[in-house]
Amino acid sequence: MTKRVVITGLGVVSPVGTGKDVFWQNLIQGKSGIGPVTRFDVSDMPTKVAGEINDFDPVAYMEKKEARRMDRFAQFAVAAAKMAVEDADLNLENEDLDRTGVVLGCGIGGVITFEEQKEVLISRGPGRVSPLFVPMLISNMAAGHISITFGLRGPSNTVVTACASSTNAVGEAFRMLKLGEADIILAGGTEAPLTPLAFAGFCSMGAMSRRNDEPARASRPFDKERDGFVMGEGAGVLVIETLDHALARNAHIYAEVVGYGSTCDAYHITAPAPGGTGAAKAMEIALKDSGLSPADVSYINAHGTSTGANDLNETVAIKTVFGSEAKNLAVSSTKSMTGHLMGASGALELIVCAMAIEDSVVPPTINLENPDPECDLDYVPNEARRMPVQAAMSNSLGFGGHNASVILKKYQ
Repeated sequence: MTKRVVITGLGVVSPVGTGKDVFWQNLIQGKSGIGPVTRFDVSDMPTKVAGEINDFDPVAYMEKKEARRMDRFAQFAVAAAKMAVEDADLNLENEDLDRTGVVLGCGIGGVITFEEQKEVLISRGPGRVSPLFVPMLISNMAAGHISITFGLRGPSNTVVTACASSTNAVGEAFRMLKLGEADIILAGGTEAPLTPLAFAGFCSMGAMSRRNDEPARASRPFDKERDGFVMGEGAGVLVIETLDHALARNAHIYAEVVGYGSTCDAYHITAPAPGGTGAAKAMEIALKDSGLSPADVSYINAHGTSTGANDLNETVAIKTVFGSEAKNLAVSSTKSMTGHLMGASGALELIVCAMAIEDSVVPPTINLENPDPECDLDYVPNEARRMPVQAAMSNSLGFGGHNASVILKKYQ
């Protein structure tokens, strides 16, 4: 017999605010976290805007010595995990730490460390490369640091599926809990990709917005004038536990996790499959897993990157899966405000879904001023909407053709 699984804690580090409450209030007020790049020189690059986090102090969440041993992506993850555990009112001294784990998604890992140490190698020689180079670089270290911080001896896994990473991570955590392999899992994702090399690479692909004179209006999913995504950074961590465990400790429940679907386009390394066929299949699997019908879903937090191909194909995929119900859905892309947090985006967007269910508010897609006639769903343009949300789906689609969907519903 499988177990029911619920969300009891939320932790956020994002371009629109650190902490669940600030993040959520800024989203529903339609505030953009996108501005000019300040971290490095972009004068020779065609894109000059990003979703930077400029007020994050790792020492607020860990000792200075610990922080120096972590790349920024791991610092974000530990901070978000601490916030989530506190939000869940989870006293880990009372828990079986052999049955408490971590499943985190990360697309790139310690790319900041990689670039810094490459410069050390070139300028000062191999003997000066940090002995911490590899432990700071590898993608699994964020999950490792969370496990070490809290003494969690259960499963500690990292999922790397590009921009689908943290949606897959939450989905895999859901499966493990459902099967009784753990009681509690800290699940989510983290990314700190804002470096000159990573930024230049995405610029060279021609995938990023060049609306440099209006940073806050650069990310415009489903708008006819969209011209590419905007890079962001941050982390989202959710405390997910079996319903039995949550009830036994009288935990506050944000939402129940009920469905998960994961597929691959098997089509192209960067382009989505025509018609969004892989994305549609992931949504179909998640719906079947949840036991819900298309009419039961109130809201979709779309992958919605603000690129031409993604937004169109995701729209087609939603219409394929939901049929005549598609027109009744509220669909929004919070990447219009946060930018695209790569491997961390799905976790943040599942937190959005949990908050939408909790507060009966759907955040908007900002900058939707000239709707693309081929993107013809209700994208909640520019203003948040008060409405009951009985069930919400979050979609994430990644390079390599990876697709993941997770469904949450109101706990009853």
